[in-house]
Amino acid sequence: MYFRLMGKLNARRQGLLEEDEKGFTLIELLVVVIIIGILAAIAIPIYIGVQNNAKDAGVKSDLANAKTAVVAYWTDKGSSAAAPTLDATDLGSYGFTQGSDTKTLAFKGTPTSTSFCIDATSSTTSTFFIDQDHGAQSGSCS
Repeated sequence: MYFRLMGKLNARRQGLLEEDEKGFTLIELLVVVIIIGILAAIAIPIYIGVQNNAKDAGVKSDLANAKTAVVAYWTDKGSSAAAPTLDATDLGSYGFTQGSDTKTLAFKGTPTSTSFCIDATSSTTSTFFIDQDHGAQSGSCS
């Protein structure tokens, strides 16, 4: 079986060589390169947009985690405790870690145990905020 198949393939190769069909023409190769270039020009901007959306979603997740940690901090320490710092120093024991795509994370105004707003900036320069009553939203604290 193997030798019969190899014999047929060898005969086919010999037939192609006799007909001067040894490879692709320059035009065929150029058409393939142009098609690949067009597909790349379409796909790369879409991929970058998806990456930016993922980075922004990471910042919103950091804001939600910071809100949970801040509430847990004041629940544990009491409402008269000083405002925590938004890093692992005060909030690390409450499960907060800041992601690499969150460039800035800060309280807006003077936070209390019943009223606070946290601003964040993404590595894509988008801004988001979260307060004691709402989830993460685009924009800044008002």
